[in-house]
Amino acid sequence: MPAERLHLVRHGEVFNPDHVLYGRLPGYHLSDAGRRMAQAAADHVVGLDRPVTQLRCSPLERTQESAEPFATAFGLVPRLEERIIEPWNVFEGTRMRRALMNPWNWRHLRRPSVPSWGEPYVSIADRMRAAMDDAWHEADGGDVVFVSHQAPIWITHLSVAGLPLRHDPRSRRCALSSVTSFERVGDVWREVAYAEPAAAGIDLGAV
Repeated sequence: MPAERLHLVRHGEVFNPDHVLYGRLPGYHLSDAGRRMAQAAADHVVGLDRPVTQLRCSPLERTQESAEPFATAFGLVPRLEERIIEPWNVFEGTRMRRALMNPWNWRHLRRPSVPSWGEPYVSIADRMRAAMDDAWHEADGGDVVFVSHQAPIWITHLSVAGLPLRHDPRSRRCALSSVTSFERVGDVWREVAYAEPAAAGIDLGAV
């Protein structure tokens, strides 16, 4: 039988003292606060009193570390899922404010609807929806948890809601360690809940 609900969980706070846009760069781990946030997200899902039968996470360090409390709580081994990774971005490794002061970089902003500075929104939506579809049908009942990133989760929200994928990244409703939950009826996904159990702040390193 298929899954019953799928939760998209954002990773916790990352130790990023230089405030760079880290994107897919390796070596960015959770801060101490980020580990507490990840635990809060896991506690929230445990508190729903629903069985979780699958746990998948992006291969980046911050999502693997954010998946650890879920693995402990539900006795699962996280499966790495490339399709739910952070989108690539030409500004990786830079401080955005400083990068945008350089006129040479303005060419990357010419088509925000794509966006021209990174992976197309349509590509993000397609890979996320494919990963969700596969996990839903592969599950033997129960819920599925994906530990992913802000942009993929928000793009999935827009896609499922039938809204335009173009948006201002500053407007995303996807806090650190937030939980966005979906159900599927037939071939149709629908969002059923959103929670911010960690009451987290702004992540300056998010794409």
